[in-house]
Amino acid sequence: MRIIAGSGKGKNLTSPSGDGVRPTSDRAREGLFSSLESEFTSMADLNFLDLFAGSGAVGVEALSRGAALVHAVEMDAETVDIAISNFKLLDEPSRKHKVFHSRAARFLESDFPVKYDIIFMDPPYEISNEDVEDLLDTIVVKDLLQPRGLIAIERRSKGKEFTWPAGMRLEKQRSYGQGSIYYGGYSATVSE
Repeated sequence: MRIIAGSGKGKNLTSPSGDGVRPTSDRAREGLFSSLESEFTSMADLNFLDLFAGSGAVGVEALSRGAALVHAVEMDAETVDIAISNFKLLDEPSRKHKVFHSRAARFLESDFPVKYDIIFMDPPYEISNEDVEDLLDTIVVKDLLQPRGLIAIERRSKGKEFTWPAGMRLEKQRSYGQGSIYYGGYSATVSE
Protein backbone atom coordinates (compact mmCIF):
# COMPACT_ATOMS: atom_id res chain seq x y z
CA MET A 1 0.00 0.00 0.00
CA ARG A 2 1.14 3.51 -0.73
CA ILE A 3 -0.06 7.11 -0.48
CA ILE A 4 -1.63 7.86 -3.85
CA ALA A 5 -1.59 11.68 -4.06
CA GLY A 6 -0.76 14.88 -2.24
CA SER A 7 2.15 15.82 -0.01
CA GLY A 8 3.00 12.19 0.81
CA LYS A 9 2.54 10.77 -2.68
CA GLY A 10 4.39 7.51 -3.24
CA LYS A 11 5.32 6.85 0.39
CA ASN A 12 4.80 3.24 1.43
CA LEU A 13 2.30 2.50 4.19
CA THR A 14 2.63 -0.26 6.75
CA SER A 15 -0.27 -2.69 6.79
CA PRO A 16 -1.35 -4.98 9.62
CA SER A 17 -1.07 -8.69 8.92
CA GLY A 18 -3.55 -11.43 9.68
CA ASP A 19 -6.71 -12.99 8.33
CA GLY A 20 -8.99 -10.49 10.06
CA VAL A 21 -7.50 -7.53 8.18
CA ARG A 22 -8.98 -6.18 4.95
CA PRO A 23 -7.30 -2.92 4.00
CA THR A 24 -9.01 -0.67 1.48
CA SER A 25 -7.15 -1.35 -1.78
CA ASP A 26 -5.21 1.35 -3.62
CA ARG A 27 -7.82 1.08 -6.39
CA ALA A 28 -10.74 1.59 -3.99
CA ARG A 29 -8.96 4.48 -2.24
CA GLU A 30 -8.28 6.08 -5.62
CA GLY A 31 -11.98 5.73 -6.50
CA LEU A 32 -13.08 7.01 -3.09
CA PHE A 33 -10.99 10.17 -3.33
CA SER A 34 -11.91 10.72 -6.96
CA SER A 35 -15.59 10.70 -5.92
CA LEU A 36 -14.96 12.90 -2.87
CA GLU A 37 -12.91 15.45 -4.80
CA SER A 38 -15.59 15.50 -7.49
CA GLU A 39 -18.15 16.35 -4.80
CA PHE A 40 -16.03 18.80 -2.75
CA THR A 41 -13.51 20.01 -5.39
CA SER A 42 -10.64 19.27 -2.95
CA MET A 43 -9.94 18.01 0.56
CA ALA A 44 -8.64 21.43 1.63
CA ASP A 45 -10.31 22.80 4.76
CA LEU A 46 -12.45 19.67 5.27
CA ASN A 47 -12.84 17.70 8.51
CA PHE A 48 -12.50 13.96 7.83
CA LEU A 49 -13.45 11.05 10.10
CA ASP A 50 -12.12 7.55 9.36
CA LEU A 51 -14.05 4.97 11.43
CA PHE A 52 -12.64 1.42 11.58
CA ALA A 53 -9.39 3.03 10.43
CA GLY A 54 -7.17 -0.04 10.48
CA SER A 55 -3.73 1.05 9.23
CA GLY A 56 -5.03 4.61 8.81
CA ALA A 57 -4.43 4.48 5.04
CA VAL A 58 -7.64 6.35 4.16
CA GLY A 59 -7.11 9.02 6.81
CA VAL A 60 -3.45 9.43 5.82
CA GLU A 61 -4.57 9.85 2.20
CA ALA A 62 -7.07 12.55 3.25
CA LEU A 63 -4.37 14.38 5.21
CA SER A 64 -1.88 14.04 2.35
CA ARG A 65 -4.48 15.63 0.06
CA GLY A 66 -4.89 18.64 2.35
CA ALA A 67 -7.70 17.86 4.81
CA ALA A 68 -7.84 20.41 7.63
CA LEU A 69 -8.46 17.76 10.30
CA VAL A 70 -8.40 13.96 10.25
CA HIS A 71 -9.60 11.73 13.07
CA ALA A 72 -8.95 7.99 12.74
CA VAL A 73 -10.73 5.54 15.05
CA GLU A 74 -9.50 1.97 15.56
CA MET A 75 -10.18 -0.48 18.39
CA ASP A 76 -7.23 -2.89 18.01
CA ALA A 77 -4.23 -1.61 20.02
CA GLU A 78 -1.52 -3.05 17.74
CA THR A 79 -3.27 -1.65 14.66
CA VAL A 80 -3.53 1.77 16.36
CA ASP A 81 0.28 1.78 16.64
CA ILE A 82 0.56 1.02 12.90
CA ALA A 83 -1.87 3.85 12.09
CA ILE A 84 0.11 6.29 14.23
CA SER A 85 3.33 5.32 12.43
CA ASN A 86 1.65 5.78 9.04
CA PHE A 87 0.45 9.28 9.98
CA LYS A 88 4.05 10.11 10.98
CA LEU A 89 5.05 9.61 7.32
CA LEU A 90 3.48 13.00 6.64
CA ASP A 91 5.20 16.09 7.92
CA GLU A 92 1.99 17.55 9.32
CA PRO A 93 1.35 19.15 12.72
CA SER A 94 -0.22 16.69 15.14
CA ARG A 95 -3.09 19.13 15.74
CA LYS A 96 -4.33 18.25 12.25
CA HIS A 97 -4.76 14.55 12.98
CA LYS A 98 -5.35 12.16 15.83
CA VAL A 99 -5.67 8.39 16.08
CA PHE A 100 -8.19 7.27 18.71
CA HIS A 101 -7.99 3.85 20.34
CA SER A 102 -11.74 3.25 20.65
CA ARG A 103 -14.69 1.28 19.37
CA ALA A 104 -16.51 3.23 16.65
CA ALA A 105 -19.80 3.36 18.57
CA ARG A 106 -18.13 4.63 21.75
CA PHE A 107 -16.25 7.32 19.81
CA LEU A 108 -19.44 8.54 18.10
CA GLU A 109 -21.30 8.66 21.41
CA SER A 110 -18.60 10.74 23.12
CA ASP A 111 -18.92 14.50 23.43
CA PHE A 112 -16.55 15.57 20.71
CA PRO A 113 -17.06 19.15 19.49
CA VAL A 114 -16.36 18.46 15.81
CA LYS A 115 -18.65 18.25 12.81
CA TYR A 116 -17.25 16.34 9.88
CA ASP A 117 -17.54 17.09 6.18
CA ILE A 118 -16.71 13.49 5.30
CA ILE A 119 -17.18 10.34 7.34
CA PHE A 120 -15.66 7.13 5.95
CA MET A 121 -16.71 3.84 7.51
CA ASP A 122 -15.01 0.57 6.57
CA PRO A 123 -16.29 -1.93 9.13
CA PRO A 124 -15.30 -5.58 8.90
CA TYR A 125 -17.73 -7.36 6.58
CA GLU A 126 -18.84 -9.51 9.51
CA ILE A 127 -20.35 -6.48 11.24
CA SER A 128 -24.09 -6.59 10.64
CA ASN A 129 -26.10 -4.07 8.67
CA GLU A 130 -28.01 -3.37 11.89
CA ASP A 131 -24.76 -2.26 13.55
CA VAL A 132 -23.94 -0.02 10.57
CA GLU A 133 -27.46 1.45 10.78
CA ASP A 134 -27.00 2.08 14.52
CA LEU A 135 -23.77 4.00 13.78
CA LEU A 136 -25.58 6.07 11.13
CA ASP A 137 -28.39 6.81 13.60
CA THR A 138 -25.82 7.99 16.17
CA ILE A 139 -24.22 10.28 13.56
CA VAL A 140 -27.64 11.88 12.96
CA VAL A 141 -28.62 12.13 16.65
CA LYS A 142 -25.25 13.57 17.69
CA ASP A 143 -25.28 15.92 14.65
CA LEU A 144 -21.75 14.90 13.58
CA LEU A 145 -22.12 15.47 9.84
CA GLN A 146 -22.12 18.91 8.23
CA PRO A 147 -25.40 19.67 6.40
CA ARG A 148 -23.65 19.29 3.04
CA GLY A 149 -21.43 16.49 4.28
CA LEU A 150 -21.04 13.02 2.85
CA ILE A 151 -20.78 9.55 4.38
CA ALA A 152 -18.93 6.83 2.44
CA ILE A 153 -19.34 3.24 3.64
CA GLU A 154 -17.41 0.25 2.29
CA ARG A 155 -19.29 -3.07 2.39
CA ARG A 156 -19.23 -6.41 0.58
CA SER A 157 -20.45 -5.95 -3.01
CA LYS A 158 -22.76 -8.97 -2.94
CA GLY A 159 -24.04 -8.44 0.59
CA LYS A 160 -27.48 -7.29 1.63
CA GLU A 161 -27.82 -3.51 1.55
CA PHE A 162 -28.22 -1.48 4.74
CA THR A 163 -30.87 1.21 5.26
CA TRP A 164 -30.00 4.88 5.56
CA PRO A 165 -31.64 6.73 8.50
CA ALA A 166 -34.60 9.05 8.04
CA GLY A 167 -33.44 12.29 6.46
CA MET A 168 -30.53 10.63 4.63
CA ARG A 169 -30.35 8.72 1.41
CA LEU A 170 -27.98 6.87 -0.87
CA GLU A 171 -26.43 9.10 -3.53
CA LYS A 172 -24.37 6.57 -5.45
CA GLN A 173 -22.59 3.24 -5.22
CA ARG A 174 -19.25 2.29 -6.75
CA SER A 175 -17.90 -1.27 -6.81
CA TYR A 176 -14.25 -2.30 -6.60
CA GLY A 177 -14.06 -6.09 -6.83
CA GLN A 178 -15.40 -7.69 -3.64
CA GLY A 179 -16.12 -4.35 -2.02
CA SER A 180 -18.48 -1.50 -2.83
CA ILE A 181 -18.52 2.03 -1.47
CA TYR A 182 -21.93 3.54 -0.76
CA TYR A 183 -22.14 7.35 -0.67
CA GLY A 184 -24.96 9.14 1.09
CA GLY A 185 -25.96 12.23 2.98
CA TYR A 186 -28.86 14.36 4.01
CA SER A 187 -31.67 14.19 1.44
CA ALA A 188 -31.90 17.93 0.85
CA THR A 189 -28.23 18.18 -0.09
CA VAL A 190 -27.80 15.05 -2.16
CA SER A 191 -27.65 15.87 -5.86
CA GLU A 192 -30.18 14.30 -8.19
